[in-house]
Amino acid sequence: MGANTFGKLFSVTTFGESHGPAIGCVVDGCPPGIALAPEDFRSDLARRATGRSRHVSQRREADEVEILSGVFAGRTTGHPIALLIRNTDARSRDYDELAEVFRPGHADLVYELKYGFRDHRGGGRSSARETAARVAAAVIAKKWLAERYGVRVRAFLSRLGALRPRRHDWSAVEENPFFWPDAEMVGELEAFMDRLRKEGDSIGAEVTVVAEGVPPGWGEPIYGKLDAELASALMGINAAKGVEIGAGFAAVEQRGSEHRDPLTPEGFLSNHAGGILGGISTGQPILARVAFKPTSSIRLPVRSVDRSGRAVEVAVKGRHDPCVGIRAVPIVEAMVALVLMDQALRHRAQCAEVEPRAGLLDLARMKEETR
Repeated sequence: MGANTFGKLFSVTTFGESHGPAIGCVVDGCPPGIALAPEDFRSDLARRATGRSRHVSQRREADEVEILSGVFAGRTTGHPIALLIRNTDARSRDYDELAEVFRPGHADLVYELKYGFRDHRGGGRSSARETAARVAAAVIAKKWLAERYGVRVRAFLSRLGALRPRRHDWSAVEENPFFWPDAEMVGELEAFMDRLRKEGDSIGAEVTVVAEGVPPGWGEPIYGKLDAELASALMGINAAKGVEIGAGFAAVEQRGSEHRDPLTPEGFLSNHAGGILGGISTGQPILARVAFKPTSSIRLPVRSVDRSGRAVEVAVKGRHDPCVGIRAVPIVEAMVALVLMDQALRHRAQCAEVEPRAGLLDLARMKEETR
């Protein structure tokens, strides 16, 4: 059976291919009464879109969402919500030369081995085009989380190759094409990407995501751990090669006396745990980082084989991202929001009547923000 559905109580099933007539999703388990209209999807889909700057793929999709079901008189009905996004700018001819060869670093070979054949047009189902449906579904999750709990999920590009922000300003993130929190470095990033594009090469990146306002108690102690489900969801994004929660791999060099987060009557003193202990949210900001590999579709030739096993040389033409991590920022936000909404509904179903001991909820604060 295929694995195209994500989530338990708030579930999302996506469908479609990069060069098919459309992509979309069916969202099931959505609470009724949420105000929802097609224009609600435009902002996040525009943030994820190709063609927004010279530093990303120049494919230009309209990305208009059609709501086919689950919404009446501008509000969700509690029934399945079907969202459709038509493909309007696919150029399948760009992939004609790839029908009989395998692109190293892509899923071409494994799709052939698993299914016996593949859709070579833009990667078919494995294309990042599919993530537009996830971002659309997460618009609903973000609205509900914000309205019901005051949760805010934000992400930014925290590393572009070897470049790291020298300062952090959330207001700068949405004001440049890199989602970069240091406005003074944008010119440096543009020069770097221009050189990379002229060389015909690509680069990896890291995205950091922060979820603020998450109440304590979300998540399960064993098989539904919040951090485990976040890691799984984030690793399910195209080109993701690593996920860290909180201190992440830096914890390897930390001592226990440094890594543990001291508690005081005023709250936590640090957040090395990333807002999750024992698989359950602490009430602190949830912090995660995702590493994305460099794009494999580049014009520099590489050794490969064709479908008959003969040696060939492959150079990929067409419109591709020199750094997939840039457009991954809203996708990372989307996956975190989808996990949080699913976990919120599950927590509400089992523990809605639990009343924590007086004063304990006050501990779910930090004395100072830690990123």
